Amino acid sequence: MSDHSVLPSDAALKIRAIQSLLSEKGFLSQDVTDTIVDYFETKVGPRNGAQVVAKAWCDPAFKARLLQNGRDAVKELGYAGFEGATLHVLENTDSVHNIVVCTLCSCYPWPVLGLPPIWFKSTPYRSRVVIDPRGVLAEFGTDIPAGKEIRVWDSNAEIRYFVLPQRPANSEGLDENALAQLVTRDSMIGTRIL
Repeated sequence: MSDHSVLPSDAALKIRAIQSLLSEKGFLSQDVTDTIVDYFETKVGPRNGAQVVAKAWCDPAFKARLLQNGRDAVKELGYAGFEGATLHVLENTDSVHNIVVCTLCSCYPWPVLGLPPIWFKSTPYRSRVVIDPRGVLAEFGTDIPAGKEIRVWDSNAEIRYFVLPQRPANSEGLDENALAQLVTRDSMIGTRIL
């Protein structure tokens, strides 16, 4: 039995109110809403990016293509829609950690990462990560060793960035599907390590 005394969050209530108004006015049907939600839940999103990362970890030839031309490589897996933008894939290594930001707005590779998180679009993240990336990463709980270089990449309308995280230690026996389960959206932005 559900607890009907617990109210939905303010955001959920606002979404329901907007959806009701649009539906009442005839601008948006429930079928359209369901199609849009399905698109963002199953067609684009971090699961797509996780599949790209897992394939790169398992297939050196694919990884080479991905690092050379990210947009064409992800199209091989059926993920497209970068609106003419170049997808540049940044590989995290033992000596370099990459992190992505869009200082002007929130340019973001939707087909492989889905909807951008709220913090990615926030002014504090966008302004601080370029000045103090190590400090911002620490706030995410990500401690990068002092000797490791941190590179901050600024996305824009023409170029989108996607981080290829380092493969976790002790994951050699896992297949692509199991590896994909380890990959997080934040690791593909560079704010977390696996």
